[in-house]
Amino acid sequence: MTSDRSHGPDGHRTGPLILTEDVELLDDLLRLCAAAGAEPEVHHSVPERKGSWEDAPMVLVGDDAAARCRGATRRRGVMLVGKDQDDPEVWRRAVEIGADCVLRLPDAENWLVDRIADAVEGVGRPALTVGVIGGRGGAGASTLACALAVTAARAGRRTMLVDGDPLGGGLDVLLGGEQVEGRRWPDFAASKGRVAGGALEESLPFLHDLRVLSWDRGDSVVVRPEAMRSVLAAARRRGGVVVVDLPRRVDEAMAEALAQVDLGLLVVPAELRAVAAAGRVASAVGMVLQDLRAVVRGPYAVGLDEQWIADALRLPLAGELPPEPRLSEAQESGAPPGSRVRGPLAAFCAAFWEQALAGDGSVTA
Repeated sequence: MTSDRSHGPDGHRTGPLILTEDVELLDDLLRLCAAAGAEPEVHHSVPERKGSWEDAPMVLVGDDAAARCRGATRRRGVMLVGKDQDDPEVWRRAVEIGADCVLRLPDAENWLVDRIADAVEGVGRPALTVGVIGGRGGAGASTLACALAVTAARAGRRTMLVDGDPLGGGLDVLLGGEQVEGRRWPDFAASKGRVAGGALEESLPFLHDLRVLSWDRGDSVVVRPEAMRSVLAAARRRGGVVVVDLPRRVDEAMAEALAQVDLGLLVVPAELRAVAAAGRVASAVGMVLQDLRAVVRGPYAVGLDEQWIADALRLPLAGELPPEPRLSEAQESGAPPGSRVRGPLAAFCAAFWEQALAGDGSVTA
């Protein structure tokens, strides 16, 4: 029996190489591959076709097939898999085929699903993830989050915009795409296990060259902390940049989001009451997120400037958010924030990304 289902429509391998004649074990491994969003190639022993063994993202060798794999080219990513918990010879067989590890099912199922998904998607540099938070209601955090995402996508970066605020009205509306088909938060709210990054990306609405995970216009849905963690982890694995519009309250789901944010931007209107409110938000967020910076938005109350506000909040100053003339009129006509290439909002965002992604991609203060 030989089943070659290892390549997707673009010709690239989409799953691991499985070597076994054990029908029960094969059924389990196929189930785990499906859970990871992978389509494997199945053989009884090391394939004769050149490249199958060497090029597979990972190789899962059943206990029954170990002897038939002796002498195969040594490579990384080989795992010896079985179901017998008390087999004293398993480590000897693992050494003979150069396996990286020995896995016993069902105990290792969750771990193996994660490793299969990692191997299929590739584990490169994770996305730079930026969280945007309003210092008070109406601060303009959603507008800035959309503008950051639009600007990043326009520069050719792989971009995902995640609406983390269920009371914000939906970022797809700000982008003029509330009617665009695709999955939204209610489809992921109860997720417990791993979410495949590629499947997530392909399922979301595609607007202005970026992917958007937003809310629908149905009843309020509670996103489980596990779902927030799984979805953002999947988004980060795709690389590029992820922008998350975050609520001001720090509940369990937001704490999970903040744990995956590299850099936070706190948008603060330049007035005393807003600074006082932003101070409380900064205190709560700062307990989870180490790198939080102030973005100050005018007009300024008498006696205030951006540096004074940042100092009062004890935060680094990320910059002054300039006013965007006719922003409301542009949004009513379907143009998203940041769409005016030469507008002050787009210029602010472009300068931010240039600094944040400078050099080797590390975030600089």
